[in-house]
Amino acid sequence: MVGMHRLRNDRLADPLLTGCSVCCKSSWNQLQDLCRLAKLSCPALGVSKRNLCDFEVEYLCDYKKIREQEYYLVKWRGYPDSESTWEPRQNLKCVRILKQFHKDLERELLRRHHRSKTPRHLDPSLANYLVQKAKQRRALRRWEQELNAKRSHLGRITVENEVDLDGPPRAFVYINEYRVGEGITLNQVAVGCECQDCLWAPTGGCCPGASLHKFAYNDQGQVRLRAGLPIYECNSRCRCGYDCPNRVVQKGIRYDLCIFRTDDGRGWGVRTLEKIRKNSFVMEYVGEIITSEEAERRGQIYDRQGATYLFDLDYVEDVYTVDAAYYGNISHFVNHSCDPNLQVYNVFIDNLDERLPRIAFFATKTIRAGEELTFDYNMQVDPVDMESTRMDSNFGLAGLPGSPKKRGCSRGED
Repeated sequence: MVGMHRLRNDRLADPLLTGCSVCCKSSWNQLQDLCRLAKLSCPALGVSKRNLCDFEVEYLCDYKKIREQEYYLVKWRGYPDSESTWEPRQNLKCVRILKQFHKDLERELLRRHHRSKTPRHLDPSLANYLVQKAKQRRALRRWEQELNAKRSHLGRITVENEVDLDGPPRAFVYINEYRVGEGITLNQVAVGCECQDCLWAPTGGCCPGASLHKFAYNDQGQVRLRAGLPIYECNSRCRCGYDCPNRVVQKGIRYDLCIFRTDDGRGWGVRTLEKIRKNSFVMEYVGEIITSEEAERRGQIYDRQGATYLFDLDYVEDVYTVDAAYYGNISHFVNHSCDPNLQVYNVFIDNLDERLPRIAFFATKTIRAGEELTFDYNMQVDPVDMESTRMDSNFGLAGLPGSPKKRGCSRGED
């Protein structure tokens, strides 16, 4: 292995490549596996003679009990399925994998209406299910890592599916802010406030006052405006700093959230892992900004697929739409409810074009840890402000691979 490193470095010694470096496409774990397969020590990778023969369990494939001894068919990481071996339980140190294997086994036995007691041998269909479940967990774990690597917000994202064998969505890219479509320009704000204290001593009404609107938040960062009124936050031109009480939405998601598979046929959903206080900011609805004409074109395609994530930005006029089908954040997975716990607000920060507000979700009530987050796709407020919070009438999360199924507005389907 050391020789391989030297050979690579010698090849890069060409004067034309001086100062360049090439990233290895193999992961750290894969390189360790290569060392063990070749029976080579490599201090740089942490592989020594002492741990050269330590192999890692990737997942468990099967189970049997002979006399009173338990055995597991082990898929070893870095080795093909044909190299899997039966091992007695006392040889396995993978406590977490063992617990998860038996948890999945017990859940599937109950689903099949079998006795919950572990059988002495597993039938092939049950063993195959456990293998598929193990592979799914690994895929979801990799997706969870990718989501957290891409997020720019404080709140972490976890992923769970204890319902079926569906893995990560095949056509979804996580983004943290609007992706601007062709022919659309977001003009940056030219001026900011001069306040020393935006909440208690605003100069000229701070940024909201400059736009003839009210200050949106209290000193806890909770919205105090009724639904339908716009929120104007301080921007990059303002004199105030990061801790200004008028900077809430722009700080991003601050709660740990979980994307989970619902058990009532609604596909993926989102629940909070922390208590969220009433009127607190939860998340933005993020996607690709497109023109209404492009939205009409895509809408026809989505209708044929039985899916759409189109959200009209119709605060003042219906010119632009947010499409979160392919590009989006965790709001992509939030389900509909006729009794929602999230409310939409139009927010303006570094772009003051009223045709292009940012869409923020605030809690309508205290939300307990473990509770699902929902909003009404057809929400309405009082008639004066109806247009500012109305969703696209075609908005329905459905049909795309890994996406929630289309659902109605009856409480039984929430």
